[in-house]
Amino acid sequence: MKRLDVIDGMRGYFLVFMLINHLVFAGGLWLVELNHRNLGFVEDAQGFVFLSGLLTGMVYSRRMMRDGFIAGRDKIWHRVFELYKYAMGIILVVLALEMLLPGASKIWQNWLGDASLTDPFRLATIGTFLYQPTFMDILPQYIIYMFFAPLVIWLCLTGRWTMVIAGSLLLWMAAQLGLQRLFTVPLDQWLQPAPKELGIRASFNLFGWQIVFFSGVVAGTLTSMKTIQWREVFNPERTRIVQIAAMVLLFFLPLRILTAHGWMPGFVLEKFGLMEVRADFGPVYLVNFAAAGYAIAWLLIAGPLHHNQWVSKSANVLTSLFSLKFLQLLGRHSLQIYTWHVLIVYAVGYIDAQTGQLGQVSKTIIAIGSLALLFIPALWREREKIFPPNVPGAAADQKATPRTA
Repeated sequence: MKRLDVIDGMRGYFLVFMLINHLVFAGGLWLVELNHRNLGFVEDAQGFVFLSGLLTGMVYSRRMMRDGFIAGRDKIWHRVFELYKYAMGIILVVLALEMLLPGASKIWQNWLGDASLTDPFRLATIGTFLYQPTFMDILPQYIIYMFFAPLVIWLCLTGRWTMVIAGSLLLWMAAQLGLQRLFTVPLDQWLQPAPKELGIRASFNLFGWQIVFFSGVVAGTLTSMKTIQWREVFNPERTRIVQIAAMVLLFFLPLRILTAHGWMPGFVLEKFGLMEVRADFGPVYLVNFAAAGYAIAWLLIAGPLHHNQWVSKSANVLTSLFSLKFLQLLGRHSLQIYTWHVLIVYAVGYIDAQTGQLGQVSKTIIAIGSLALLFIPALWREREKIFPPNVPGAAADQKATPRTA
């Protein structure tokens, strides 16, 4: 199986579970519990952002190596503008529905806040990503990172990737120390139109989460340059690092269960919580992300060749999972589908609030239906590939679906 197919399958996997996790029902949904996030401090959003960075580095570094920095930069910025239109488009659609659907403004109050199509000030802050409605925040984050991606890729291509890693680590540390507040707090106070209204509204600290995206960009660029031979890094005979990664994940497993169910004593949580701030991508998340990322990569690359039968079987199961065609279909159009999933989540939230508390069977049926709806953008974008035009010679002229980061 091609390496990019594996990446598509993984992105599709994360999209499926992001949708399930974002579906909000009164009384909860049992499917939410069937997620790897309940076994460690590694979540779908982290994997999605990292793989998007990895693919960005792999795809656009080749363009820069072939056509130069300007051509590569322009290609990336064209993609940025395209994604910006997606982000603004879905917000405008939701705000329009808020005005049209009875009771929607009250039902979506916690997600949209005071956002409204009739408020030019709020629309301006949304357009500048200072005010981000719930579930619409990964896309603005990705757009901002993509804007700076050309410089990062160029630094890697010119042999300065260690500077990129060092700078990314320093930015991450700045986020842990709260240094971004030197800028965000005054800006937040200046933007507040009224004492009880919000200025800045965001779920992710850009300084903290950038380490996920740009570590992927660096890895992807070095892969395209053939600077790193991953089959040598992830050798089936070299198991020391993967054993350490497994130990780290096992160490955090009971801690994740304790915190998820509110069983950790308050005097421990008081200290532990400072290291486990999701919005800042705190140290707990960084360590778990690095351990899980290495362990999964080792299983996919080296695992099938390992002498231990259980290890090789586990690797084959993981490979088979990410080889599922429907996951790869989602992954090939991941950012369009992420945008589309926002509308599904808001629609399900509205239906649930209007119908009263549903039973788990009804919720499960709605969740499965939502997963089916998730495929609409992918099927539409590949409609000519799936259903080729009945024109002589059309099949010969059919081009492969372009892969985008």
